[in-house]
Amino acid sequence: MLIIEGLTRRFGERIAVDDVCLEIPRGSFVGVIGRSGAGKSTLLRMVNRLADPTAGRILWDGRDVTALRGRELRDWRARCAMVFQQFNLSGRLDVLTNVLVGRLNQVPAHRSLLRLWSAEDRAIALAALERFDIAELAAQRAEHLSGGQQQRVAIARALVQEPDLILADEPIASLDPRNTRVVMDALARINREFGITVLCNLHALDIARSYCDRLVGLSAGRLVFDGPPDALDADAARQLYGLEADEVVDATPTVPPAAPHVVPFAFQA
Repeated sequence: MLIIEGLTRRFGERIAVDDVCLEIPRGSFVGVIGRSGAGKSTLLRMVNRLADPTAGRILWDGRDVTALRGRELRDWRARCAMVFQQFNLSGRLDVLTNVLVGRLNQVPAHRSLLRLWSAEDRAIALAALERFDIAELAAQRAEHLSGGQQQRVAIARALVQEPDLILADEPIASLDPRNTRVVMDALARINREFGITVLCNLHALDIARSYCDRLVGLSAGRLVFDGPPDALDADAARQLYGLEADEVVDATPTVPPAAPHVVPFAFQA
């Protein structure tokens, strides 16, 4: 379980995240919603320890993540994979190598620097690409892919880390509606098939309602909503979205795919 206790982050006089407390069981798919600047990205970056909290604690299965340093912190970042809005791929490298970067914590440094990937690592990376229907792109340079394809490569890279938790920071913000569906379906498959906990920052309430089993709403860094999607009423939406509330509440949800049978977390080449 992920436990967030009184998490706060200040930037000078500005409070980006203000005393947030959450408990998130394993296997959840949680949408973090709110307007731009509400503190969603800062919250996820603190969970991954890309940003340090000013106050509060983050616990995973009882272990204090905020106290980790050195190798233990690197291990945590491998177990807590990030998917970014701008993909964070190396455009000049081929797709397979970009995915293999997710295995860096599993191989000796000299092998990774020389790109001496084992047959097992390559099989794991190809299996992840196959899972998202992009294995045929393995030899292409990442810069030649569409936005939706690049984001699926980024999700495959996260998956080969063999994480307990995936943090997706506005993963569909730059995508068209079709690729939005493809990317959200990919995250849903990871959650449902492998039982990996997913925290996904989303601005679009209709998408969040369709894919997430719980919504966490931030406004000016404070937690103002925490509950199932159908419990988000007009008053709570106004707290989150202000003048945009009527538009986001009335939006027609996108129906996600049916949940597949849950299988143990494992890769097959």
